[in-house]
Amino acid sequence: MVSLFRDLNSLMLTINKPVPVFKILFKAFVVVVLATGCTNHDLKSENQKTSEMENTNGTSITLHGQTIHTVGKLPAVGTQIKDFTLTDTSLNEKSLADFKGKYLVMNIFPSVNTGVCAKSVREFNKDAASLKNTVVLCISKDLPFAQKAFCGAEGIENVVMLSDFRNDFGHGYGVLIADGPMKGLLSRAVIVADPQGKIVYEEQVPEIGQEPDYADALAAVK
Repeated sequence: MVSLFRDLNSLMLTINKPVPVFKILFKAFVVVVLATGCTNHDLKSENQKTSEMENTNGTSITLHGQTIHTVGKLPAVGTQIKDFTLTDTSLNEKSLADFKGKYLVMNIFPSVNTGVCAKSVREFNKDAASLKNTVVLCISKDLPFAQKAFCGAEGIENVVMLSDFRNDFGHGYGVLIADGPMKGLLSRAVIVADPQGKIVYEEQVPEIGQEPDYADALAAVK
């Protein structure tokens, strides 16, 4: 940038000399182009640094083999589960207090309208009936109407469908997808907390198209 100002200063000095106008205009054009190029390069470099910093605290997962990222990391085993606000299929808000004193299984996924996500709901619904003092929450960004329609069509009765469509669960639990085609949806993950609210199991599924480990998740509540 110092050299650009030096060139500009030199240009201004030549204005008082008998130099053809087209030469003055040409020099001015060169200075402007160089200055714009440097500015754009600086902005691109700054944006790249910002993007890299955002991914530093996230988790790398894949979508059909292509790397994407979440905005954060799952709460660690041994820590207390965070409070949350989500919306049920009747448009009522639910929080951690509504499930106090029970084992809590959180089945988190992008959308119930995809094959793997739908299968995870069916699997947990099938197993939830035999789990004592346990509630299974199926959480996605789907609208409550879509979740209700799915449960009605599939005969899902043993899990609680909750939507993050107007809340911030995804950021709070580090499962919001930050980039790629599914940016803005939730990643596939499972979190299990005991009746005291301590997290006893967590799995961030590494590939969106992969099912969670049902057996390990359910073993955490037995």
